[in-house]
Amino acid sequence: MNLEGKRIVLTGAASGIGKALLIQLVNYPAQIIAVDLNPFEANFAPSKADIIPLTADLGQQSEVDRLFAFALEKMGGIDLFIANAGFAYYEKIGAADWAHIDAIFRVNVYSPLYAAVKMRDLHTDNRPYCVVITASAMSYLAVPGYAYYSATKAALDRFAEAYRFELPTPGRLMLVYPIATRTNFFSRASGSTPLPFPAQTADYVARRIMAGLKNDRNSVHPSVIFRVFWSISRVFSLFGRLYQQIYARQMP
Repeated sequence: MNLEGKRIVLTGAASGIGKALLIQLVNYPAQIIAVDLNPFEANFAPSKADIIPLTADLGQQSEVDRLFAFALEKMGGIDLFIANAGFAYYEKIGAADWAHIDAIFRVNVYSPLYAAVKMRDLHTDNRPYCVVITASAMSYLAVPGYAYYSATKAALDRFAEAYRFELPTPGRLMLVYPIATRTNFFSRASGSTPLPFPAQTADYVARRIMAGLKNDRNSVHPSVIFRVFWSISRVFSLFGRLYQQIYARQMP
């Protein structure tokens, strides 16, 4: 996808991978609605892009609808929707708590899936468009302590696998599978959270996403180490089990 002149929505834009992506995107003459749960300033100099910050709680359907209405009002359409917002719990699974489970699924699953379908419904004019969703390497390999988070990311992966068969010709869905990223994402998960190994920077992940957009990829796996590890573990499942057991021992 050529990003010049594109109308872009980026969620989770205030920190981590989202902020790193925004820094990359401002190098293009584009319109960008930068969305986050909390108010933030999106001042990047120099910037070729027109950036419009928006505060929204994307765990609510009404807020996602408001985001789309706002984007249509301000930009007249959306060519690229990057559903990057998400969060994690790091915990042992406790007593059954519907609201606890519902909160993470609303943000990590319902919101990006709903946005992907709305993007399809918007584009009945044969104009090319793209949806990018930040999944996780945990889509493939769950890590103890992240049971609910792993479940949300696996749900995205299965949705994408089927959804691509139903996409109209000009539409594209790209999923991104980062390994642990060195941001405050893990500290937000529960206060003091061990960073899974291996890890990479948000800037590196953002650059791999940009390369994936440029080359019209369906998926981006930023970590070569993980790709090799996962290829081996699919043949020798013992490696995956050993990795999981290491992190299970770290659980409080």
